[in-house]
Amino acid sequence: MKVYLDHAATTYTDERVFEKMKPYYTELFGNANSQHFYGRQTEQAVSEARAQVAQAINAKPNEIYFTSGGSEADNWALKGILSAYKSKGNHIITTKIEHAAIMSCCKQLEREGAEITYLDVDENGIVDLKQLENSIRDTTVLVSVMTANNEIGTIEPIEEVVKIAHAKGVLVHTDAVQAAGTLDIDVKAWGVDLLSLSAHKFYGPKGIGALYVRNGVKIARLINGGEQERGLRGGTTNTPCVVGMGEALSIAVAEREANNKKICELRDRFVSMVESEIPFVKYNGDRKRRLPGNANFSFRYIEGESILFSLDMKGIAASSGSACSSGSLEASHTLLAIGVEEGLAHGSIRFSFGKDNTAEQVDYTVSVLKEVVERLRKMSPLFKVQEEYANV
Repeated sequence: MKVYLDHAATTYTDERVFEKMKPYYTELFGNANSQHFYGRQTEQAVSEARAQVAQAINAKPNEIYFTSGGSEADNWALKGILSAYKSKGNHIITTKIEHAAIMSCCKQLEREGAEITYLDVDENGIVDLKQLENSIRDTTVLVSVMTANNEIGTIEPIEEVVKIAHAKGVLVHTDAVQAAGTLDIDVKAWGVDLLSLSAHKFYGPKGIGALYVRNGVKIARLINGGEQERGLRGGTTNTPCVVGMGEALSIAVAEREANNKKICELRDRFVSMVESEIPFVKYNGDRKRRLPGNANFSFRYIEGESILFSLDMKGIAASSGSACSSGSLEASHTLLAIGVEEGLAHGSIRFSFGKDNTAEQVDYTVSVLKEVVERLRKMSPLFKVQEEYANV
């Protein structure tokens, strides 16, 4: 049996989305910025997709700027705002559990002279709002807090973050890459000034994302070139993927309630079985304020990479954390930030469920996982010490 439980890393492209994209690779191939008939055809398709994305998050079409993905959108938000508002200051506030796109960007900006404050989170991953309020300075230009964490699934109180920041005249960006298509995103109700999206997280194509920028907010270019995206992002428009992103997000919003119900039931079944059948496990993240498909467990006394390899041999795909950080030998910065000790953090696995998973797959995965954990612990010196201590 093949079981894909890594939807937080990427989803497949929905067949309906792919069919909508196909003509723009072949017959409708014009450059969307060309002035002739071929260009006008594709420009219209791009406009329709922009409207679809805008409608899905309650924005205006002219507030949506297409990018190459979530990482570019995140980088553009931070670097673009810092540059556009440099006369005010060079201070950005973010959290200790942001995606690598934010964390790496902040580290680079620090090397270039910017000042960054990294907010603490509690044991469930919820940002410290009091610390946020106390951290804002006269030179603060932006607060960036993710909508939902990509590793542990915890959903942040974005509306409260916005109220605190706006009360002191500070702009707010949120990385909603993991949340889009799953949560009801409403940029007007939330009050955010900038928001990042990536299509491949909601059954759209890879290599396309978007940045919402509220009208009236200034932002500097990240990519120089032509006058695409209303003069703010150079580069030939990726029309097929833009079309795919608009279609994928529209479908995700329309089917969100039904998909979330099914995915939550599968996730809860999985969590209940793991906690009841496998000892010495820790469920990471908030149990209630959580993305439907996320289940992050730490397995004491064994390495997560060994678990992953063993699961893979049985046809089960999962992740040790963010796909953007895979290959790193360091413990997850997110797990360390919520207080998981380093040894236990190394034994962590993220299982992320999608709309096509089944109860049969859940049962198979738990069965295999139970056998894998038992086998690996028998080879673990740490577990043998624990057993000896327990028998004293």
